[in-house]
Amino acid sequence: MGLAADKLALAQRHLSRVLDAWPDPTDWDDLFLYGFYALEAAVDCACLHFGESTGKTHWSRVEAARQLHRHGLDDVSALLRELNEGRKSVAYGDSDRPDGDAEALAARIERFVESVSALFARGKAP
Repeated sequence: MGLAADKLALAQRHLSRVLDAWPDPTDWDDLFLYGFYALEAAVDCACLHFGESTGKTHWSRVEAARQLHRHGLDDVSALLRELNEGRKSVAYGDSDRPDGDAEALAARIERFVESVSALFARGKAP
């Protein structure tokens, strides 16, 4: 497997934890943490697929997510920031946890991971 395929597999593993976390009672810790990891791994995968660069930092991935929109993918840069704030909230307890609909949040994460996965399903794997 190539690095992009490895990143996609990682995103899908994290996504499964996201989908387990949102039903009532919501496990916000897992939803934010694994949602964040799933989205960053999917951004890495898509960047590798399109030959775009991404760094190792959260902020470089936010910018990469914005740039991926040029290739027809949803711009998930704001979602990455939202998940990072949620992750910090539950990990450090130093900020208010963002309010919202857990199912809708999980669906947004799932939609992006699936759209990146579809790149490979169409036979366009790098």
